[in-house]
Amino acid sequence: MMLWQGPLPPKYTEMPDDQLVDAINKRKAELGDNLVILGHHYQQNDVIQFADFTGDSFKLSQLAAEAVTQRGSKYVIFEGVHFMAESADILTPDDVAVILPDLSAGCSMADMANYEQTIEAWELIHAALKGQNVRVVPICYMNCTAAIKAFCGEHGGAVCTSSNAEKMLKWALAGGDTPLTEGETVKILFLPDQHLGRNTGADLGFDVDQDMTVYDPNNPDECSEEDIQRATFLLWKGHCSVHKLFRPEHVDQVKADWPDVTVMVHPECDHSVVKAADLAGSTEAIIQAVMNAEPGSKWAIGTEVHLVNRLRDQAKERGITVRMLSECQCLCTTMYRIDMPHLLYAMDKLAEGEVVNQIIVPEAVQHWSKISMERMLRVTSAAPVTS
Repeated sequence: MMLWQGPLPPKYTEMPDDQLVDAINKRKAELGDNLVILGHHYQQNDVIQFADFTGDSFKLSQLAAEAVTQRGSKYVIFEGVHFMAESADILTPDDVAVILPDLSAGCSMADMANYEQTIEAWELIHAALKGQNVRVVPICYMNCTAAIKAFCGEHGGAVCTSSNAEKMLKWALAGGDTPLTEGETVKILFLPDQHLGRNTGADLGFDVDQDMTVYDPNNPDECSEEDIQRATFLLWKGHCSVHKLFRPEHVDQVKADWPDVTVMVHPECDHSVVKAADLAGSTEAIIQAVMNAEPGSKWAIGTEVHLVNRLRDQAKERGITVRMLSECQCLCTTMYRIDMPHLLYAMDKLAEGEVVNQIIVPEAVQHWSKISMERMLRVTSAAPVTS
C-alpha cells in the first residue's frame, strides 16, 4: 500500500549524519520507556542501530506487544514497511500508537493482492468447483495487508510465515479447523507470494506442474475452470521484487568460483533457484545457519543485501566467509525509505505531543486478522496472540 508522505522540513534533510545520530539518541533517551523502536532485518545500519529489537516482521510485532506491556509504552516506531506496522497495530493494545516513519514505505508483494481482487478470485474459484465436494482453504503469507489476513481468517484460513509454511499447508490440506467430510477434498488458495507456495508445496511432495496453477488477479480468465479443478494449489501471481532477482545461473557461477561454497536462499526465490541451491530457509533460518557454521566455511546467500552484509561482518570475526549470491542490487527499495531524517522527525513530533504517521487497522479487520494469526500460532504451538 503506497501512501503519500509529505516532504520533511529542510532542517531534517540538511542535517549531517553525525548530528542526526546525536539528535535521535537524545530523543530516544528523552522518550524513554514510552517508546519502543523495532528494526527489521532488511533495514540499513543507519537506522537499525537505534532499534530496541531486531527481527522479522511477525517476531517484531510479538516482541512489541510484550515490550509495551512490560514497559507501559505509549508508542511503537516500526522501522519496516506498511504491512509490518499493521501487524504491530493488531497485536499491541488499542491505546498504543504504531508509527511508520515514512508512509511511502510499502511492500510491492503485499500490493499485489487487494481485498476486492481476492473476493473476485474466491467467487471465480467456487463457481468453477460448483457441485464438487471440494473445500478451499485460503492461506496468506505474513507479507500481505491486514485486509488479506482478515479475509483468510473470515473464510476458515490462516496466516503463515516462511518458517512455518509447511506446517500451515499440512493443516490446510487436512481441512483446517473443521474435519473433512467423507469424500471431501481440499484446495489451497495461497497468496500473495506464488514462490513460497510453490516451494513449500514441492517440499510436501506435490508436483509443481500437475498439482499447481497460477491465478493472475489482473488476468483472471487465464486460469481456466480445468486448471482450478485439476490443481491442489491455486497460487496467487505475486512475488518479492528482491528475491525475484536471483536466478539459477547465479548459483552456477558462485559454485564455479567457490567449489566448496554452500548456497542458501530464501523460499521467496523462484523454484528453479531453490532447486539449484544447497539449502533454502527463512530469514531466521539463514541467520542461524551462518551463525552455527564451521570456521573456514564459505556461504553465498540469496536474500536482501543489508541482512547479508551484516551477516558477512559478523561471520568474518569467526573465520566464516559470507557473500551475496548475486552482485545485482538486491535491496528492498521501499524499506530503504526509512532513514534517519524520517526517524528523527517522528520522534521530535512525539516529544512535542503529536503522533504522526500512525498506522491504524479498523476494528473489524483487526478481529479477523487476529483470528487468522491465532490459528497459525495454535497449529505451530507458539505463544498466543495478545492485546
